[in-house]
Amino acid sequence: MILNTVLQNIHWSDGVDILATAGLIYSLLLLIRGTRAVHILTGLLVLGALLSLADWLNLVVVATLLRFVLVGTAVTLPIVFQPELRRALESLGRGGVFGRSGVQHDAEHSAQQLAQAAFALAQLHVGGLIAIEVTSGLQDVADSGTRLDAILSSDLVTTIFSPKAALHDGAVIVRGDRVVAASCLLPLAEGGPAHVQGRRFGTRHRAALGLSEQTDAVVIVISEETGHIVVARGGKLSRLIDEEERLRKIILACSRPQRVRTAAKSWFAQLRARLPVGAVS
Repeated sequence: MILNTVLQNIHWSDGVDILATAGLIYSLLLLIRGTRAVHILTGLLVLGALLSLADWLNLVVVATLLRFVLVGTAVTLPIVFQPELRRALESLGRGGVFGRSGVQHDAEHSAQQLAQAAFALAQLHVGGLIAIEVTSGLQDVADSGTRLDAILSSDLVTTIFSPKAALHDGAVIVRGDRVVAASCLLPLAEGGPAHVQGRRFGTRHRAALGLSEQTDAVVIVISEETGHIVVARGGKLSRLIDEEERLRKIILACSRPQRVRTAAKSWFAQLRARLPVGAVS
């Protein structure tokens, strides 16, 4: 009875309105996917949830402070989301708002190509900086360089970092099996030069550390002076890597995001193991 009443009050324009709203939300999600704006929106949602909880618990002071924070954040949103807004207007002009789609790639092949390129550069004592996107989007970093969107290969990476190449200065951004951009600027880590095994490193390694501190990206660094290879992840530099196969395994292990389902299964298996026999049927 209630359902019939609801259906009678629904007009065709309501359906169009719902579909249009869903399309706009989907377009927004496509626009910010692969950028740090996702984390900013997540933070705003957390603040909104905390505000609702404070209102429900009648925490007047906390709710007032959270409202001030949300209002201040809303004022700065146009500044924070300036790259995304610019890309949105560009996408509308090209008619390509819905053009981005996820593509499956061969992680083994990508890791092999990157390892080959890194050791080829190391043998020639050519410096290189390769940032591999994992789950944190690197689109903001990619926008600071030259867009390529080319299929990943060891020959392409070594050619980019050739001293006579126009794009050799800066970092290469890799997403899946694609080289997204080259000659990109990475944020420098705070503090002095990094140290690994008593060796002193400079700007290239500080840039790798800076990006790995702010994102979960895996950054391969090839030293121009020594030809040594290290990997930056989680704000730390690895030990010197002297085998191509070892580098391939490190890239493969670090660049695979942990799946929620796998983590849930692992947690359930640990819980089951701790329970006494017969407690789990």
